[in-house]
Amino acid sequence: MTPYKHIVKYYECDRMGITHHSNYVRFMEEARIDWMDQLGYGFERMEAEGVVSPVMEIECSYKHPTTFKDSIEITVEIEEISTLKISFRYTMRVGETVICTAKSKHCFLENGKPVALAQRFPDFYKVITQKS
Repeated sequence: MTPYKHIVKYYECDRMGITHHSNYVRFMEEARIDWMDQLGYGFERMEAEGVVSPVMEIECSYKHPTTFKDSIEITVEIEEISTLKISFRYTMRVGETVICTAKSKHCFLENGKPVALAQRFPDFYKVITQKS
């Protein structure tokens, strides 16, 4: 999988010129959406088939600050997957320097109720489990 790249925008920085910590959660979502697109099973397709995956938990460990115009490369990997939940691991780098490591956990819902992904959407489950 090709890592996702995000260029820090001026408006993403605080008064000190540092990327505001809240933006890293957005960067994680951008990278996860790109990862799904690269699998050939983007969010549009997943949602068209009736499944959504809301965030249950977020964890971030900030290592080094970033600033305006820094190019952040984000790798996404599956940390854990079950039929009802998936956890992703993110590594964010500027060059060789790790600037943030993070995790997100998601569940799978259909019509607001938990859904067993392997049974209800076996093709999607097969695609994502091949990447874990």
